[in-house]
Amino acid sequence: MSNNRSGAFLGGLLLGATIGTIAGILMAPRAGRETRQLLKKSADALPELAEDLSTSVQLQADRLSETAIKNWDSTLGRLKEAIAAGLEATQREQELLDEAEADLSVNASPAAHDNLL
Repeated sequence: MSNNRSGAFLGGLLLGATIGTIAGILMAPRAGRETRQLLKKSADALPELAEDLSTSVQLQADRLSETAIKNWDSTLGRLKEAIAAGLEATQREQELLDEAEADLSVNASPAAHDNLL
């Protein structure tokens, strides 16, 4: 979860810096020619900035994916253990019921047996 937040923070930081730079250039008291040159330089830097942002987002997505797979594997392992424990408990209870039923049928007298039916 913190990886996702840090990726979002970095993306927002880069986007905010870009917007702030553009707004500052447009409002700066410079000659039109100088402003255009600065805008051209900034525009030339945008592909590199976009590539950096894309790489950062991809890294964050990869980390998130790895974390999700690890969590899934862990959850699946616990689920398998729980199912196995449930099957074992069911078998033990069935054996106890079978033993109790066998004890009742051996210890019961024919008259008591007739009363049960």
